[in-house]
Amino acid sequence: MDSSPDAQHTAAAVVPAPLPRQFWLLLVASGASNLADGVFKVVVPLLAVTLVRDPLLVAGVAVATSLPWLVCSLPVGAFVDRADRRQVMLVANIARSLVAATLATLGAVGLLNIWALYVCGVAIGIAEVFYDTSSQSILPQIVAAAQLPKANGHLYAVEMSLNSFVGPPLGGLLMGLGVLLSLGAPTALWVLAVGGLLCIRGGFRVERETAPKRLISEIAEGLRFLARHRVLRTLAVLTGVGNMANSAAYAVFVLFAVGVGSPLGLTDSQYGLLLGTSAVGSLIGAVFAAPIIERVGRSRSLGVAVLLWAGVVGIPVFTTNVWIIGAVYVIGGCGISVWNVIVVSLRQTIVPPVLLGRLNSAYRLLAWGTIPVGSAIGGVLAKLVGLRPLFAIMAVVVLLPLLLLPEITESRLRAAEAAVES
Repeated sequence: MDSSPDAQHTAAAVVPAPLPRQFWLLLVASGASNLADGVFKVVVPLLAVTLVRDPLLVAGVAVATSLPWLVCSLPVGAFVDRADRRQVMLVANIARSLVAATLATLGAVGLLNIWALYVCGVAIGIAEVFYDTSSQSILPQIVAAAQLPKANGHLYAVEMSLNSFVGPPLGGLLMGLGVLLSLGAPTALWVLAVGGLLCIRGGFRVERETAPKRLISEIAEGLRFLARHRVLRTLAVLTGVGNMANSAAYAVFVLFAVGVGSPLGLTDSQYGLLLGTSAVGSLIGAVFAAPIIERVGRSRSLGVAVLLWAGVVGIPVFTTNVWIIGAVYVIGGCGISVWNVIVVSLRQTIVPPVLLGRLNSAYRLLAWGTIPVGSAIGGVLAKLVGLRPLFAIMAVVVLLPLLLLPEITESRLRAAEAAVES
């Protein structure tokens, strides 16, 4: 039986609008940039263990690359709200390509040492703060508010699959072929990302009704917004605790996994493959985030994600079977990806565009500023108590956010969104 005209009109009305061309160009640039990130984040610790085997010095590489989130995030957020966000992303990727090329040159001429790795790690980290803050802030200028969950799902699918699935195995493989190739690849990929960003047309500076205030005053506005917003504040603290524990374990996991005398005894390539398993789950979580959230609910999905996150950190305590560890990484990656889609979409929905860069930086000060702290703690504890006790302690720490999850009910999430619409 044919449907009535009214029914046909209703069906047509609910068909979501396609994502614009500008979004797909952003997706291409993000894919190239994240593949470079994925290669680089595996190559750097593998380079470190060829130079030193001390847990403190190895963990220092993770501290160096993540420290800018603690030190630079607030002023960068204020700057991003004043600047053209696409241009900031362009400059950040150019800077990352130059730093990676410098490292490759040092390695090729035999001058690479752990201190050079630290310096270049800090430089890459600073560029990452600029790029990521701008990347999350520019999306609401490209897609409509109703399209944000879908757009974020696509972005996370590409980012996770390339950053964590393709990147780590590729980094491990390239590391086996030589320092020049392993660092030349991310250099070329960041240049490719620059090309993608150049294809995005238009200006992405947020129009202001009033003239910009002093930088410190604008930073304070972002901090006040976060401090007064109960839901966002709680989510930032939860993410910060989880990231601290995860970074403590990850900073020294390479010592647990790589080398003949390590518990897992993996080669560089095998290590990259193992890390890549979490991206399989992340890809699944990103692709199916919308139906998972609709069926389970956002609040329950966040609770399940915390449990899976603890499993990822703690599984090396119980087994050295790489197949079991890889399976847990797949499941955990799915949960973490769903968490990210929920939290990022919420921020982009309820924060005014003119304030989004500063809010993102204030949020990440709490959420990501704990990463260098965790990395340092991981190095110290690994040296004092050993690797497995460290993993056990950090798995328990990851579970602590469950105590605050009752603050993030579905009704409070809906109320936060309704406050923007009213």
